[in-house]
Amino acid sequence: MAKTKMKSHRGASKRFRLTGSGKIKRNKAYKSHILTKKSTKRKRGLRKPTILTSADHKRTKSII
Repeated sequence: MAKTKMKSHRGASKRFRLTGSGKIKRNKAYKSHILTKKSTKRKRGLRKPTILTSADHKRTKSII
C-alpha cells in the first residue's frame, strides 16, 4: 500500500511563496493598521516582500 502524502499547512501556504531558486518569499508585518504614527519611509519599506531567513527556512519548507 502506498504511503499517504503529508497535507500542506493551509495557513502557511497562503502566507509563503516559493521562488524559482527554492527560497521562500514572505510579506512583511505591521502594515495593516495604526499607520498614522509610522513614517512614510517605514511604510514604503513594508510594501515589498522579502526572503525568509535561513533559520526558519527548513521548518517552513516542510509545511508549505
